[in-house]
Amino acid sequence: MNFSQQNTFQDATSKIDYTLMNDYMFRAVLQENVIVLKGLICSLLYLHPDDVKTVTIMNPIELGKGYDDKTFVLDVKALLNDETVINIEMQVVNQGFWTNRSLSFLCSIFENLKHGEDYSQVKPAYHIGILDFSPFPDYPEFYATNKMMNVKKHYIYNDNFTLNVLDLNQIELATEEDKAYQLDYWARLFRAKTWEELKMVAQNNTVFKEAGETLYKLNQDDEMRYLCEMREEGQRILRTYQSLIRKGEDKLAQKDNELAKKDAVIAEKDNALAEKDAALAESAATIATLEAQLKALQK
Repeated sequence: MNFSQQNTFQDATSKIDYTLMNDYMFRAVLQENVIVLKGLICSLLYLHPDDVKTVTIMNPIELGKGYDDKTFVLDVKALLNDETVINIEMQVVNQGFWTNRSLSFLCSIFENLKHGEDYSQVKPAYHIGILDFSPFPDYPEFYATNKMMNVKKHYIYNDNFTLNVLDLNQIELATEEDKAYQLDYWARLFRAKTWEELKMVAQNNTVFKEAGETLYKLNQDDEMRYLCEMREEGQRILRTYQSLIRKGEDKLAQKDNELAKKDAVIAEKDNALAEKDAALAESAATIATLEAQLKALQK
């Protein structure tokens, strides 16, 4: 994109170089613009904007700087109204262990007691994964809420421990409640690949326009662009490794099938030989019996 000719979000056209699906850009936009962060949290938790008095990022990073152990995992941990801990992350690559990962994140933020506090003061905790894959393909759902539940009586064990998943591949399954809180528009905003698409989603919505403006501004920052490219390169390498692993697994499976077929042929031959041996043994026994009878007659 030629930034010299497109100096504002409203003028921007063509492809978005680094979209909100880039987890570093996603993190940067939410940390840079509290209006966007507040708007997203309201939609994800089905809240009215007036219900949100304060929202504070608890794990801020220095945007535009290199990666370290603190920034490698680009989740956004926020404190809502000083009473609820929320962890949000964008995950575009299915690494195969999402459920364990998300539970680990949720458990870590549920352990939020400070020294001297008792268990009645534990803050409700939410881990919200925004995914570009379906964690349970057999049970497709646009926005899923998961809690600990008794498997026999189906009552909630603890209402303060919640794991939500926004599946960006299932927008068509959005419920009326999802739509009322514009989660389907958020999903389209995340998936927008061109500035035209993004502006279409953002029209007549202040929060979405704020997201577009912030995304545009950060796309012009050279250091941000470099770090976003590094994140995308990391994802490409990961997908390449996963593809190579799948190909290796397919080859192993193919070899296993070939060996199984050979084993079946060998087993069939072994059965045929066993039948022949049994027939020979039976014949030998019959001959032995006849020989014994012949000797008896000769006496």
